[in-house]
Amino acid sequence: MTITTLGLDADDTLWHNETIFRLTHDRFAELLSEHHDREQIEARLEAVERRNLRLYGYGVKGFTLSMIETAMELTDGEVSPAVIREILAAGREMLGHPVEPLPGVRETLDRLSGRYRLVLITKGDLMDQERKLAASGLGELFSGVEIVSEKTPDTYASAFRRHGTGAHQAAMIGNSMKSDVLPAILAGAWGVHIPYHVTWSHEVADAPADEPRFAALDSISEVPPWVEARNRG
Repeated sequence: MTITTLGLDADDTLWHNETIFRLTHDRFAELLSEHHDREQIEARLEAVERRNLRLYGYGVKGFTLSMIETAMELTDGEVSPAVIREILAAGREMLGHPVEPLPGVRETLDRLSGRYRLVLITKGDLMDQERKLAASGLGELFSGVEIVSEKTPDTYASAFRRHGTGAHQAAMIGNSMKSDVLPAILAGAWGVHIPYHVTWSHEVADAPADEPRFAALDSISEVPPWVEARNRG
């Protein structure tokens, strides 16, 4: 079946994101270093983040609230106003961080946009994701944008119906095996994994074994020849 539509993830597929979160993790651990060691702080923050995902969703704002909540828990409610101010400042800096497209992204999207329908499918805070897309300068290359609270098979099936000829003629490209690849395959699309050098633990999953609609590429620059080969074959 010919691939006519390409879905692309945003964070850590088109531009840097997780590295910014990691830097803020370092800053947060330093703020609380007099109360607990780095391992304990990281473990508690991860647990609080997971607990809050259903309430706050993904993104900087939810992460900032989780840092404040973690600080409260780790200090038995005795966290200083100065630490709270530093956490809020860190969150604001993350929201204003420059958007840096990954190597090869612009060239690849330019090459693909004239031949395939490109749809941005990303999860996270609506305002923040819209800001990053605008700042990236890539928005004009997409025929559709979907900013969702979670990526499920239904998410992909609906998105590819709205913006293409259905999941059976689509491929989803992203760095997360859990969010970009596996649910897209369950929806009937191809799942194409492009690794990023760091991955949030919540997004880690095993590659699908013996799945004919799965592809693993080393970089986004490999997407155009991969799609062309699939359509020829």
